[in-house]
Amino acid sequence: MLCSSIVVILINVVGYLHVKLLYWSTVGYQKSIMSRSSTYQYYLSLTEHPYSHLIDTLNDGVKFFNPQKLNDPRYGKLPLSIRVLLEAAIRKCDGFYVKEEDVQNYLDWQEQQNVAEVPFPPSRVLLQDFTGIPAMVDLAAMRDALVKHGVDPYRVNPVCPTDLIVDHSLQIDFSKCAIQNTPNPGGGETQSQGAPRSSSSSTPAPVSSAPGSGPRQPPRGGGAHCGAARGSCGKGSCSDPPASPGKHPPAVQQIENSPLLCPFHLQPVSEPETALKSQEMELIRNKERLQFFKWCSKAFQNVNVVPPDVGAVHQVNLEHLCRVVHVSDGLVYPDSVVGTDSHTTMINGLGVLGWGVGGIEAEAVMLGQPVALTLPQVVGCKLEGSINPLTTSIDVVLGITKHLRQANIAGRFVEFFGPGVSQLSVPDRTTIANMCPEYNATVSFFPIDQVTLKHFNKTNFSQEKLELLESYMKAVNLFRTYEDSEEDPVYSEVIEIQLSSFIPYVSGPKRPQDRVAVSDMKVDFHSCLKEKVGFKGFHVAPDRLQTQVPFQHAGQEYQLAHGSLVIAAVISCTNNCNPSVMLAAGLLAKKAVEAGLGVKPYIRTSLAPGTGMVTQYLNTSGVLPFLSQLGFEVIGYGCATCVGNTAPLPEGVADAIKQGNLVACGVLSGNRHFEGRLFNCVSANYLASPPLVVAYAIAGTVDIDFEKEPLGVTPEGKEVFLRDVWPSREEVQQMEEDTVVSSIFQELNSRMEKGNALWSNLECPETAVFPWDQKSTYIRQPAFFHKLSKEVQPPRSIEHAHALLFLGNKVTTDHISPAGSISRVSAAAKYLLSKRLTPREFNSYGARRGNDAVMTRGTFASIKLMNRFIGKSGPKTLHIPSGQTLDVFEAAERYQREGIPLIILAGKDYGSGSSRDWVAKGPCLLGVRAIIAESFQKLHQTQLLGMGILPLSFLPGQTADSLELSGKEKFSISLPEELALGHALTVQVDSPTSEGKSFGVTALIDSEMDLIYYRHGGLLPYVARTMI
Repeated sequence: MLCSSIVVILINVVGYLHVKLLYWSTVGYQKSIMSRSSTYQYYLSLTEHPYSHLIDTLNDGVKFFNPQKLNDPRYGKLPLSIRVLLEAAIRKCDGFYVKEEDVQNYLDWQEQQNVAEVPFPPSRVLLQDFTGIPAMVDLAAMRDALVKHGVDPYRVNPVCPTDLIVDHSLQIDFSKCAIQNTPNPGGGETQSQGAPRSSSSSTPAPVSSAPGSGPRQPPRGGGAHCGAARGSCGKGSCSDPPASPGKHPPAVQQIENSPLLCPFHLQPVSEPETALKSQEMELIRNKERLQFFKWCSKAFQNVNVVPPDVGAVHQVNLEHLCRVVHVSDGLVYPDSVVGTDSHTTMINGLGVLGWGVGGIEAEAVMLGQPVALTLPQVVGCKLEGSINPLTTSIDVVLGITKHLRQANIAGRFVEFFGPGVSQLSVPDRTTIANMCPEYNATVSFFPIDQVTLKHFNKTNFSQEKLELLESYMKAVNLFRTYEDSEEDPVYSEVIEIQLSSFIPYVSGPKRPQDRVAVSDMKVDFHSCLKEKVGFKGFHVAPDRLQTQVPFQHAGQEYQLAHGSLVIAAVISCTNNCNPSVMLAAGLLAKKAVEAGLGVKPYIRTSLAPGTGMVTQYLNTSGVLPFLSQLGFEVIGYGCATCVGNTAPLPEGVADAIKQGNLVACGVLSGNRHFEGRLFNCVSANYLASPPLVVAYAIAGTVDIDFEKEPLGVTPEGKEVFLRDVWPSREEVQQMEEDTVVSSIFQELNSRMEKGNALWSNLECPETAVFPWDQKSTYIRQPAFFHKLSKEVQPPRSIEHAHALLFLGNKVTTDHISPAGSISRVSAAAKYLLSKRLTPREFNSYGARRGNDAVMTRGTFASIKLMNRFIGKSGPKTLHIPSGQTLDVFEAAERYQREGIPLIILAGKDYGSGSSRDWVAKGPCLLGVRAIIAESFQKLHQTQLLGMGILPLSFLPGQTADSLELSGKEKFSISLPEELALGHALTVQVDSPTSEGKSFGVTALIDSEMDLIYYRHGGLLPYVARTMI
């Protein structure tokens, strides 16, 4: 048995003792997992490094490890992403975490791919607040645990530089006319603040069936007050006509935080009320969490916290945190990152290698351990041809996504090459890289080339750093040109894609992989209505297909039908990181407003830019007021709609949907839209590019053929088609050149440095150990260290376990640990009510990830969870001994009182979706010992082992059904003391009808580090024991 004894890098109480090049690592070998003897060796200078002969010097005297000095012809044939991994292995080789044989495995990639297990020490860690808060809470709790064992709490600090961006706490409490309606801080009552409900309520009328809904009319024009319309300017009267068509408002040189211009008066107006109110509510609602984050920024060294209202994590990473190359103590090396956000992969578009990991893995890296991975296969994606002028970047993204998904590249790296790459701008590349989770690649890597350098020249890179970047990348052969095919690396496989083949698409109505050509949208939606309930179908009865429900909203009558749009969101995920598509949306809005079109006021429209940079260029280009006029007001900066933080629909809209059992729709420019995720009564959700989101919002329905039907009708009765207002590629590119310039990035840096006044004024403790507030419902000391012992116990066999759940295929992380609002009838709600909180104060599961009591109760609390014990969706299960149907948490709690261990039975792709550590922590605290499934998402498989849960797979060809399991049996699994990688185990099954039955499973333990974690009961006890 192999194990390790780690000496954590020493930390000075006064300040961080930065050890030269971070090579002060431990070399140790322990013959027994129970032994504590170790041998230590420290590399105190570069001359003692095993690869010191590779050190080279640039013209300016900066040193670097040059893999080309190996004089190994294999290096020149490696994919560039593998070269980055190799450089890190050479630089961090210490004989303990990274060994010389690991370096040789990287060099021998062509033979060792998909075989060798290798370590990767990234340059930094990226956290967002939803997934970052449990990691920081764990570190705070670890300090407590070590103090009880007599250990200095200051020894617990991140070793790897860590950035935590607070961006996931923003909720859409206010949007457009919703300010006069009802803010909803956390799923509670929707009573208006300061105004009687009747002033803005919407009342449904009786249901009727009609063959059609008549022509779509724009909102009523006229009105003397701009404040009553979308995008109010706050003027006392507004009878002036809009600015003349075809002209921008004149103030195109505005900078962020300068007054916007009203498109009707060309006069300055203040920042939208929606953003200010949403930001204020965010800080009030999350005060405890923010105080904890501020304590972390002061108590932990090597932690940088980016406060709220700066931007979304992936865009702050792109625009501010990205180094491309690091320079430390006179040594230059490539930037690389692992992050707890699924959008971490976006950074690969800049030539920076990075991918998403679970919170548990991130904690390991923070504490100085490398990421363990199987040497990946690298698929070369060769781009050829030219992009159609009418095709948006999102169409290219979705086209490439489709090709890669069909290529079955799950778990592999993708690296782009070929002449077509040079046609893609850096925003295009980062958008494509951001879609990795949708085709299950680990990364989509665009090597640094001339296009990348030109981009950095427009941003905040100094000329000196640009010269350093170019000279270093060329010196280590990490710079690409595409003119000479002889320079192309050798790939595991090559996929060729013609850029000219892409046409506009949307994705939906339930899954991101179900793409629909915009030209086929109407026909496809009608087909979905009629199909049986499944991945696309809704099974609407033929006599209900034409159902319409009239309702009242703000004193006017409207009608809803199948396909009616009720949510239209341009949000921070994936799409609005690309200036071209955001500017296209703004130009479309401008042309639509000038043509006399509008958006129905009951549609929940919102604009949540990734950072202030987006607001900056929309403002500078003059299109932001037009987006606001259509209801797409800036509501704040951060994730909102995509993680379920959508304010309730107007009451009349929600009631009308339920009354008519309508398939209402949402359209958003994100990359996540599982059924019921946006709002529980919105069944059909589509992903689309930002300009298409605006187009569908104007149309008010997805049941439209843009080629044959008008987008809307002007007050004069003129039909306006999409082609009449769709901006040309030349218009978009020209506007992008005029507005997206270096000043935008300089403004973001200024915003970062200036900070947030409310954040600056927050008080926080000044202690080494966090003073836990027993009354807090946000931050709670977790139970992971309560039984921490100095010695390791051998793994316990699982005897007479019951199945807590019997699940099918495609159980996502949203099913396991929801991130959205807390239902008022859930187990978590009962807990919060017991703490004297009102439903308005519940907030979301994501915001309460620092409280294990809430998160354990929220595990498997999704309304879409399909448990075969129950036969219908919902967070319920069967307590087998009593036969009672209970909440999942209540059943697990009863099993624990009875001393009965638990397992879970599942089908294929268990644990797919966004990475979050509570998908493993929650089942662990519920008492789940093992999960038996047909297949697992790789990252989730590792997360389970990191929490001491054993992932087991059925043998090939076997399933729970083929084994005739009812799930109500008792299961016993004998675990040997010498548990090995991929160990074959036997599950004994006992039931009244089948005594002595058994079947085989495989323990999905793929690395030595995973095995060590499991033996210790998880990563956290393992790391804590190394310091005792």
